[in-house]
Amino acid sequence: MVRDIPDFPKPGILFKDITPLLADPRTFTMILDAFTEEYVGRHLDAIVGIESRGFIFGGALAARLNCSFVPVRKPGKLPYHVDRVQYSLEYGEGALEMHKDSIRPEARVLIVDDLLATGGTAGGAAELVRKQGGIVLAYAFVIELAFLSGRERLLPTPVHSLVTY
Repeated sequence: MVRDIPDFPKPGILFKDITPLLADPRTFTMILDAFTEEYVGRHLDAIVGIESRGFIFGGALAARLNCSFVPVRKPGKLPYHVDRVQYSLEYGEGALEMHKDSIRPEARVLIVDDLLATGGTAGGAAELVRKQGGIVLAYAFVIELAFLSGRERLLPTPVHSLVTY
């Protein structure tokens, strides 16, 4: 269900394409079921989904867990006042933004994305959550590329991945 795309988005990168997984309703439901089982009863206030594939899993999971969904986006995509962070990722530099009023102080937050590589993007999202006074309880990923050691960058916060390469 995960397709390998060589040399995307640039030469030397082997991209893990989850669109076949999303096209299969049974597999998509199984992923949501696994995340729901892991986090039900944890009293989450918000799920932060990282642009763009984190929106797919994060939004659906927020509905299942009865908590708010907060999008974290690339610069210039959010219409209101934002907090912004710069971060490094496996093939360059990046920046993320989140509306300034997204996370209330002491809110219990789960950060969701499709893939954990070096941990730069997820770490940037966590920085935004903490900047607004939230508490990052855990990270949830569909796929983890263990050879890039992103998990170590996110510790001691718990990291949950469904598939590890």
